[in-house]
Amino acid sequence: MKRRAALGALALALLPVASCTSLQYYAQAVSGHLEVMWLSAPIEERLHEADTPEQLREKLKRVLAIREFASRELALPDNQSYRRYADLGRPFVVWNVFAAPEFSVTPIQSCFPFAGCVSYRGFYSEKAAQQHAGDLEKQGDDVYVGGVTAYSTLGWFADPVLSTFIQYPEPEVARIVFHELAHQEMYVKGDTVFNESFAATVEGEGVRRWLEREGTPAQRSAYEDSRRRRSEFAALVIKYRARLAEFYARPASIEEKREGKRLLFAQMNDEYGALKASWGGYSGFDRLFARGANNAFLSSIASYTELVPAFRALLGKKKGDLAAFYQAVRDLAKLDKAERDARLAVLNATETAK
Repeated sequence: MKRRAALGALALALLPVASCTSLQYYAQAVSGHLEVMWLSAPIEERLHEADTPEQLREKLKRVLAIREFASRELALPDNQSYRRYADLGRPFVVWNVFAAPEFSVTPIQSCFPFAGCVSYRGFYSEKAAQQHAGDLEKQGDDVYVGGVTAYSTLGWFADPVLSTFIQYPEPEVARIVFHELAHQEMYVKGDTVFNESFAATVEGEGVRRWLEREGTPAQRSAYEDSRRRRSEFAALVIKYRARLAEFYARPASIEEKREGKRLLFAQMNDEYGALKASWGGYSGFDRLFARGANNAFLSSIASYTELVPAFRALLGKKKGDLAAFYQAVRDLAKLDKAERDARLAVLNATETAK
């Protein structure tokens, strides 16, 4: 009942700022999150239920250990988040729709009263996400739809562990929990790249420490390979995002821009093929290309990685002291965006040059 009242209050708070179309969007967001919370139950209860499968029971035990580690060793918020579990019966909790103009790598923003502006719009139904993407495509925008296994309510609710990621290898489960809790530690309204890059930095450091304490040599080796592939893939995306931004800024006809865009994406696909070969044929990123690479696709990846080197450099300056690192990030967040971006650019350049 308390959860219903809280979500109802949230819906009412949105009414004065919403158009008819956005009211439909907010309604699916509220009802979708209500379903997630309604399906969740304390993990301790699930552990003692006779019908809990043994494999799930063991996974949930490990999640509780990961959760305690997050607050005890990583100084992340100590609350009820990730102490509940919800089986959603679907592969993703939400589907995010990213969009960008045909000749721009700057994502189209969606703005909300509490979260501020973000570079995507999330839907609890894949069908609804695809419909919204289709509407944007008709307007001439590049779109990309990506399934999401977890999200953060920024501390407004006790975010549960979800069936969408519980079956992942343990380091991946830890990575997701650390990432989403990091959003509760620090979130700047309207700055997706800052928020996601900060959380990605915390998750990376968190998993490294978790594996040092709890991991086997095989887990550490597998995760290091995974981390290296993600880093190299992100570097490829950021490289071509910069090349396309430079190309779009040049004066040219529509036909010339379309042809140049096609050629640059073809080159990126070729380089991705070479990367796959260097990974021994690992194809885990192929699904990201399933709808075809475009400006929105680049934005969806860059949002999560672009400033990671800057945050790693800042963590290094604090000698790995996470509490001090969080305070330094909070100090950055107090600056206006232009000054914040300038300071992060210096840190980014310093780390990248290593």
